[in-house]
Amino acid sequence: MKTVLIIEDNLEIRENTTEVLELEGFEVHAADNGQVGMALAIGLKPDIILCDIMMPEVDGYEVLRRLKEDPVTNKIPFICVTASGEKMEIQRAMELGASGFVRKPFDVKELIRVMRKCLL
Repeated sequence: MKTVLIIEDNLEIRENTTEVLELEGFEVHAADNGQVGMALAIGLKPDIILCDIMMPEVDGYEVLRRLKEDPVTNKIPFICVTASGEKMEIQRAMELGASGFVRKPFDVKELIRVMRKCLL
């Protein structure tokens, strides 16, 4: 069973995504902010991370940057999830080392497809 860490400040999105991924057979852990998410990533070493970009305090870009700098977490596939579809945001995420990018609201099949591709 693959382990997923969701870092998402929106409670409804976090809970819905957790439920959908559990139904797909993933073990899911969730964090409501970037600080908690980084600590969980280091402790859990999940198989994949889904992270919102726009969060208060520590945004998804900073989470991605820090996790890619850490030898414990730098090989974990990291998918950025955001409501914005600006090309500059996608480019910035990819330059920082993101493995994929999904726009909210996302189609569950699309999310699973991107996740499976990153887990290969």
